[in-house]
Amino acid sequence: MEHSLTPLIADLGLILIVAAVVTLIFRKLKQPLVLGYIIAGFLVSPYSNIIPTVTDLHNVETLAEIGVIFLLFSLGLEFSFKKLIRVGASASITAIVEIVIISISGYCVGKALGWSTMNSMFLGGMLASSSTTIIIRAFDELGVKSRNYAKTVFGVLVVEDIVVILLMVLLSTIAVTQSVEGGELLFTVLKLGFFLILWFLLGIFVIPTLLKKTRHLLDDEGYLVLSIGLCLGMVIVATQAGFSAELGAFIMGSILAETLAAERIEHTFKPVKDLFGAIFFVSVGMMINPTVIVEYGIPVLIVVLLVIVGKFLATLVGALLSGQSLKHSVQVAMSMAQIGEFAFIVATLGMSLGVIDEFLFPIAVGASAITTFTTPYMIKYSEPMYRFIEKILPQKFVDKLNNYSVSSQVLGSQSEWRQILKGSTTTVFLNGIIVISIVLVSSYLVVPFIHNNFNNELSEWIAMAGTLVVASPFIWAVMYKKPNYVTLRELWDNPDFNNTQLSVLSASRLIIGTVLIVYLVNKFLDPIHTALVVPVTVIVIYFASKYIKRLYKVIERRFVTNLNDREAEESRKQESINNIKQRLRASPDIVSSAAWDAHITDLEVPQNAKYIGRTLGELDWRKKFLINVIYIKSGDNIIYSPGPDAKLMPHDHVGVFGTDEVIEAFKSEFLNEERPIYPDLDLDNIVVEKHFIDPDSNLIGVAIRSSNIRERSGGIVVAIERGGNRILSPSADLVFEADDLIWIVGEKHKLQVLK
Repeated sequence: MEHSLTPLIADLGLILIVAAVVTLIFRKLKQPLVLGYIIAGFLVSPYSNIIPTVTDLHNVETLAEIGVIFLLFSLGLEFSFKKLIRVGASASITAIVEIVIISISGYCVGKALGWSTMNSMFLGGMLASSSTTIIIRAFDELGVKSRNYAKTVFGVLVVEDIVVILLMVLLSTIAVTQSVEGGELLFTVLKLGFFLILWFLLGIFVIPTLLKKTRHLLDDEGYLVLSIGLCLGMVIVATQAGFSAELGAFIMGSILAETLAAERIEHTFKPVKDLFGAIFFVSVGMMINPTVIVEYGIPVLIVVLLVIVGKFLATLVGALLSGQSLKHSVQVAMSMAQIGEFAFIVATLGMSLGVIDEFLFPIAVGASAITTFTTPYMIKYSEPMYRFIEKILPQKFVDKLNNYSVSSQVLGSQSEWRQILKGSTTTVFLNGIIVISIVLVSSYLVVPFIHNNFNNELSEWIAMAGTLVVASPFIWAVMYKKPNYVTLRELWDNPDFNNTQLSVLSASRLIIGTVLIVYLVNKFLDPIHTALVVPVTVIVIYFASKYIKRLYKVIERRFVTNLNDREAEESRKQESINNIKQRLRASPDIVSSAAWDAHITDLEVPQNAKYIGRTLGELDWRKKFLINVIYIKSGDNIIYSPGPDAKLMPHDHVGVFGTDEVIEAFKSEFLNEERPIYPDLDLDNIVVEKHFIDPDSNLIGVAIRSSNIRERSGGIVVAIERGGNRILSPSADLVFEADDLIWIVGEKHKLQVLK
């Protein structure tokens, strides 16, 4: 009996076999795997006759589309809104300025080459992002990952990712509507911002709670199925709302990144992402036509020159505008001059929409390949480039740049009034979006349902009253919620402060809240009845403020708890481990006088350890090595005092207790680990903050030692800017003076006390 494979299985087998072989070669050559996958795609494409080729391109395109969705979902899992906040204004300004300049430059170059408007716009979008993979690999090879400018580069990359995803949404909207009118683009941007904030607020309120409630029912398989289901569900919601599938995948990934299960989901999802990501990049290679590459060789070189020179200059301008020094700005700019993987995703988007020509793919691939090899040299020679630029620039101009950098840092100090204004604006903005979304859902879903089932005169009133009840906590927050009562009271009681500002702010919030009530009621009632209902509603909300405030606090507490669950859980785990260490040190039954130097060391189970899957009873490490397994940390679960049936899996963290000699013997024999790996070390939480000493500050005339800064916040004063001079590692006897700008290093949440 004769059997035949379906084209999909045959093509998939061919793709993966060729990709695996090319991957081995590129790993041996220490080159980016993305380029290897693209070459593998070319080898199995219809344009190559070296080996058998793919027969059904449509099926491969479908798999590639799934690959893009999973790549964006995985990127969202690695992304965090808190990480974006921690990036700070400097990296954000640098990234936005760079993206705007290089995107416009790409568009202008495309038009100069005689390309169509859509081809030119997508070229600008392709150039907007740099390659995180290539930059990290180059930093590791050159040993500069711990340099100060490297932190700025990583921050710029984070902002680039989110901005380029939003740029993809705008490009897809323009491609579909074939219109670049300012009004329509503004509406798209506002609509996008509205849905992003709404999805984030709703997602953080619902999904972490769902995962916590079902935590005991989920294993790795359950997390994988649930996470993919949530991803594809958000993809459907995003496309129904008029946005791209990629945006929906990224949003769901970023929501899950804030949950306790983030690391476990990312770990279980990684093989799926790697598989479909490889298929996507292979599909990119399949679209490369050699004759097109030859034909467009000159444009490839022009785009490479634009990337190297244009991205360098654009990033340099952005970094300088953000207040960075000339040296720091040059180092950041020299690191960003390459095309990232997003270029292929943007090009794929244009191809799927049928608005760009096929020659953009080889241009993107060619430019990416060339800039991959130039990036390490750009980073390596960043300091000589800085010295060259400093030498050719007039000294007065260099001094002005450095003075601007210092003045920008001074302006970063926030006054109490700015804190009040910022808090109030955030409260009004977020709660206003929730009120509008409640009104829209009610008017487009609830009202039609009521009309179809309860068609009477009271249906509109019932719908309006129900919507008001649901929206009332958020309307109350818009009108009355105080961002910081203590600060507000201090400002109000301060005789030197102009209370008119606070009065105007409070009145503005009341007006905005009233406008929201008018908008809500007018959706259901005619103008006459609206005019009667609105004043009554305002009065009811005021007198019921005590009860509505209590309800709002419950909602807010749920949201804040879900948002901060990861940090709280990590702190609890670290505290538990520290308590175990203290008990072990203090207990004579466990630590004898002969083994007084015994301690706990945390080790990570290697990927291919031979004991994976075996129980502790079978391994009998206590007898063989005289060590005790104190805990096993797997993903977001931690088992203290594990029994003999406990098993170890790849990347589990194992806390072992013993002397230095015992632990070293244990590591060399079983874990092959040269150094301990310390869990839960949140380097993102270690920040450098700048504080400006006001002329009326009580720190003036006080020495650093006597200021109690370390005791109050755990922070360390590492530098002081005084009169244009910077004092690094100042002595503890140094006395603070008016107009000093001080740098303090410490944990972000602890430094808040210094505000």
